[in-house]
Amino acid sequence: MSEETEKVDNKEIIERIKDLIPRDADLSKVEYEGPDIAIYVKNISYLYGDESIIKNISAAVKKRLLVRSDPSKLTDPEDAMAKIREIIPPEAGVTDEGIRFVPEFCEVYIEALKPGLVIGKGGVTLMRIVKETNWVPKVLRTPTMNSDVIKGVRQMLLKENAFRKKFLNGIGKKINQQVMKSEWVKATALGGFKEVGRSSLLIETHHSKILIDCGISPEPGIRGADANVGGSENKAFPYLDSANITINDIDAVILTHAHMDHMGFVPYLYKFGYSGPVYCTPPTRDLAALLLYDYAKLVQRGGGTPLYGDKDIKTMLMHMITRDYGEVTNVTDEIKLTFHNAGHILGSGIVHLHIGEGLYNIVDTGDFKYGFTRLFDQADTRYPRIDALFMESTYGGPRDITANRRDAEIELMESIKRTVEGGGKVLIPVFSVGRSQELMLVLESYMANNPRYKFNVPVYLDGMILEASAIHTAYPEYLRTSLQHRILSNNSPFESEIFEVARGERQEILDKGPAIILASSGMLNGGASLEYFKALAEDQRNLVTFVGYNSVSSLGRRLQNGLTEVALPGEDGKMRSEKVNLQVKTVEGFSGHSDRRELMRFVENLRPFARKIYTMHGEESKCEDLARTIGNKMRIEARAPMDLDSMRLK
Repeated sequence: MSEETEKVDNKEIIERIKDLIPRDADLSKVEYEGPDIAIYVKNISYLYGDESIIKNISAAVKKRLLVRSDPSKLTDPEDAMAKIREIIPPEAGVTDEGIRFVPEFCEVYIEALKPGLVIGKGGVTLMRIVKETNWVPKVLRTPTMNSDVIKGVRQMLLKENAFRKKFLNGIGKKINQQVMKSEWVKATALGGFKEVGRSSLLIETHHSKILIDCGISPEPGIRGADANVGGSENKAFPYLDSANITINDIDAVILTHAHMDHMGFVPYLYKFGYSGPVYCTPPTRDLAALLLYDYAKLVQRGGGTPLYGDKDIKTMLMHMITRDYGEVTNVTDEIKLTFHNAGHILGSGIVHLHIGEGLYNIVDTGDFKYGFTRLFDQADTRYPRIDALFMESTYGGPRDITANRRDAEIELMESIKRTVEGGGKVLIPVFSVGRSQELMLVLESYMANNPRYKFNVPVYLDGMILEASAIHTAYPEYLRTSLQHRILSNNSPFESEIFEVARGERQEILDKGPAIILASSGMLNGGASLEYFKALAEDQRNLVTFVGYNSVSSLGRRLQNGLTEVALPGEDGKMRSEKVNLQVKTVEGFSGHSDRRELMRFVENLRPFARKIYTMHGEESKCEDLARTIGNKMRIEARAPMDLDSMRLK
């Protein structure tokens, strides 16, 4: 097959847009802005008066169009502020600090507790703001709980809008420079195949190189710069150095979600010169900021050197381009990206890539949940086309059948009841993002509504749980409908009176009587949960309950396997042997991952069916068994690649 490509001059898109814009709109400029095209006009009211004009032009050129006023027509910010305050009803919950003008994009950002009142029925309030000020509103939701991360990210992006403008213009020109047509597609496993951790998949054509995820290993703990990069025996990082590409060869990074084993290595790319975009959903961006900054702090606190610093994390955030579920976006001239709900954590997305004009379609699940949770709808199963499916296999083994969810909740609550009534404390190690919020919903539901479980004991939250929960309240549209309604009705379960935030008084909590403690991290590899475990381990009245995945060499897994004595660092840093007398329990059914049955149902319910399936993100035996079972049952090609395998897909 020839490597030659067909090149089509794409400058004609802008010329075509210029021809299609009505003269009455008084067009002043058209420019590329990342994957989108920005149109600047002197009579913006004309275009806002007839929505069909932009819709028809967008359909004709197959691009998302952003309509803005020519800078010369913008109302003075002080006068515009007064007008906007007059237009928006007070009950929308917009403060003066919540209205910020962004001249680089001719937009005004409006943060509101009730964005619907800023938008108005059918967008009537937004249109009035545009027509009376010529500033285009961008409405953001204020979290119902204080979130330092959201404040920090939004303020940083505002300060860096001049850089963002230049960056997006450059990306837009690169994407739209010319249409390339490749004749082959290749995938290379760079991490997370026949293992859990350091997930990374390289998708290549003759003209495009895309990384889906770029994470670090979760075991045996927090990774610092003392660990070797690039596939050493500790298996900490993706095999980027084996891919025969340089960092600058990468056109884009796509993140499925914000867990460290999927995005924890991305700032390292920027530290060493990557300057391209990272595509993710808006919640993934904010949660990534939370977890990455915390990673750097934890490594420093432990006396290590982080892989990267705050500057590198900030650089990554400045290069992020966010997309909601269902939005089709060109990430190169020949590859279109669409995120679909994965049901795993807030903002988690299954990645669908459409390559060429029907050349090939790839779906990468990242981590997904195809079953009931209190937080999210289950993962999507409908896609335009699936030539190759890369799917996680965390619980892909034949014995990985979790309990009925209701039975699991009762089992958890009964074990808590026995422990607190016996004078003990219950430690539940959880991941700050995902499992902690799921457990909060379970505890809030039973303790508030079921007389049997109305324990007169506090539920303490320690670690980053409160901040992660606050971020959830900023994105209710990503949650189950019933949970959305509660948050929008000022009845957020994350702010229930049963929860108390631990603010540095751990010894005080330990000195008191029975309690329930939710603390990160989920595998007892470090953080608040390990500190509580050290204090609770010798008392047989206490209970540690695991409700999520523990990696093979984690302390959590060793306790599940019956460990009775463990070496733990004391206050002086020296290792001491500690007896494990407390009760150890695992309650299945709360995981954000699909179990064996759910994985099989997901594959069976895909529409259209996948033509090829590759298993990943699971221990070796589980990846292999799941692939073998799928292949035999579905009569399709299914295999379990290992790291460094390359597969020619087309």
